[in-house]
Amino acid sequence: MSAQEKSRDLPGYKVDAVEAWVRENVSGLTPPFEWVQLQGGHSNLTYRLKNADGHEAVIRRPPEGELLPKAHDMGREWSVISALDPTPVPVASPLGFCEDKSVTGSLFYLMSWVDGHSLHAAPHAEEHLPEASRTKAAQSLIDVQVALHSLDPEEIGLDGLGKHDGYVARQLKAWYRSWTASAADSKLEDQRAHDLEAFLTANIPDQGAPRVVHGDYGMHNVLFGADHTVAAVIDWEICTLGDPIADFAYTLNQFTDPSDLEPPPPEAVSALPGFPTRTELATRYAEKSGRDLSLLDYYIAFNHWKTACIVQGVVARYRAGQKSTEGINLDLLDDRVLRSLARATEAVERLQTAS
Repeated sequence: MSAQEKSRDLPGYKVDAVEAWVRENVSGLTPPFEWVQLQGGHSNLTYRLKNADGHEAVIRRPPEGELLPKAHDMGREWSVISALDPTPVPVASPLGFCEDKSVTGSLFYLMSWVDGHSLHAAPHAEEHLPEASRTKAAQSLIDVQVALHSLDPEEIGLDGLGKHDGYVARQLKAWYRSWTASAADSKLEDQRAHDLEAFLTANIPDQGAPRVVHGDYGMHNVLFGADHTVAAVIDWEICTLGDPIADFAYTLNQFTDPSDLEPPPPEAVSALPGFPTRTELATRYAEKSGRDLSLLDYYIAFNHWKTACIVQGVVARYRAGQKSTEGINLDLLDDRVLRSLARATEAVERLQTAS
């Protein structure tokens, strides 16, 4: 038996030390565990734990190495799921949070295991979500977001999660800075990015009362249970306080309308038959939340523009040699940037026509 097998260490985890901490600090969960790494989660080191009694949990810590000051904040995620656990928003229940970095070199936390499937691309939906259940799943996705946006951050102890106003303005500033900084390396420059930024900055709607916004809410960041409704919302890493309609429009942009000038890419979940239209889901959100969506096209444009900036930055890192391009189709990423700019422009044109 090798020294590694004896120590049972895994990337980022001193397994024996972590299991000793769990034994002392988490009730109802007795080591030793079978450790199975889970993919996704913004590169955080996430494992499914299972003991001999069949009890299961999930453990999560940041990636190894030097991190940006606010990246991979385990304490932030822990505070969010702890605050949301008693609310109608389904989350994995918090089990234990370790602030002692000597245990395994980082903060980490444990949460309950939730049986379900995220839908990252069309093949996942084809496998786990029958066509007859796709409307039900999409409606559940929206209903859970309505529940999140109905919560008063102060009442659930998340009043200090972020700034209370200026959410869209800060996002516009940050992502436009990213676009301009990445243009040379990405080899993707497009005047529409600048025109859209100017329009969006000049026409920011009033935000209203701040709400907890997930920031990356969609079928890829929820777990659909056996009944094809949302069993848990996951990956709260970038959530903050902000404009709920901006958060909703990001989710809505993952769906389509018959009037769209271009169909979704074939790998998109919403390219499959059986999902409601974007307009149908917007109507559902408006009716259940009571929010005024008369400026929804502004937020649709903002989110498509933001997506273009994010993906262009990813392309820049690939083309600059900062990330391996093995298995990466840069042409598809280029197309996603241009497609996002086109859809943002369409939304602005709809907004201007309606005004």
